[in-house]
Amino acid sequence: MKSKIPVEEGDYYLTPEGYRCFTEQYHLKRGYCCESGCRHCPYGFDKKINSVKKK
Repeated sequence: MKSKIPVEEGDYYLTPEGYRCFTEQYHLKRGYCCESGCRHCPYGFDKKINSVKKK
């Protein structure tokens, strides 16, 4: 089981629709890519091609 990461200030913001959107800061603190196509993914995952984007 993966450990629970405490959510702190700067880890997310609320979108105009009211959803919680995690920031790059939170993803880096978590330490891995969940492969969900997150808006601020620092790991480069692209859900459209189901792979990490090549630079």
